Amino acid sequence: MYWFGLYHWRRRFRAVGEGLAVALAGVALARRRSGRAGRALGAVAVALGGIRAVRTLSTLTSPPPWRLERYKYDALARELPLADAGRVLDVGCGTGRSLVGLAPRLSGSTAVVGSDVFDDRVILGNGPRLARRNARKAGVAVEPVRGDAGSLPFASGSFDVVTACRVLHDLPADRHGDALGELRRVCRADGAVGILELPIVPDGVDASPERYWRGRVGDAGLSTQTLARVTRRDGGEPYVVLVAAPA
Repeated sequence: MYWFGLYHWRRRFRAVGEGLAVALAGVALARRRSGRAGRALGAVAVALGGIRAVRTLSTLTSPPPWRLERYKYDALARELPLADAGRVLDVGCGTGRSLVGLAPRLSGSTAVVGSDVFDDRVILGNGPRLARRNARKAGVAVEPVRGDAGSLPFASGSFDVVTACRVLHDLPADRHGDALGELRRVCRADGAVGILELPIVPDGVDASPERYWRGRVGDAGLSTQTLARVTRRDGGEPYVVLVAAPA
């Protein structure tokens, strides 16, 4: 079984704690006050606190940390020359979810590198060991390398395919250009850059996700080859798949 860690675990655990605190305060209030109003107020606090705690706990498994939604990675992988790639870099690999998603399209001889800051403040367990473990279970021998998307620790033109799956939106908007520029720099002149993104744009931007990412990709010196939407099975707004080549 895969284990991809718990997303936003600190914020969610904090919310669980706050909900339990409200519920316990309600219990204490109901015990201290014998009147009907006091008991009713305590009961409301218990109910509200308990509901918040339970609802937040349920979000810890969204997305399920053991399950891969392969369809969205398949949509990207189908557009990339992964089978013929000698070296592949996955930027923002985290605990290896995207590596596992791309694995079926990779050749057994492909050298795969996963780069990430491996910040476990966002994802519980985020680190090279977990990325390597999950990739290995998918049949991929990955070399995890610690590095920032805006300053990748690799030589220029050193990868045939470079991917960034659901990572760019986590960066501040003023860093999108640096990150995309780095994806282009480390990609070979005849290589490909693949991006899988959530259907969101930075605050204050009046553009669709497709238009926004096409523009930023172009500014970074990449020419868009494929731009498509991927229907989400959870009913949310479609993902964006973009494949580009160094211009």
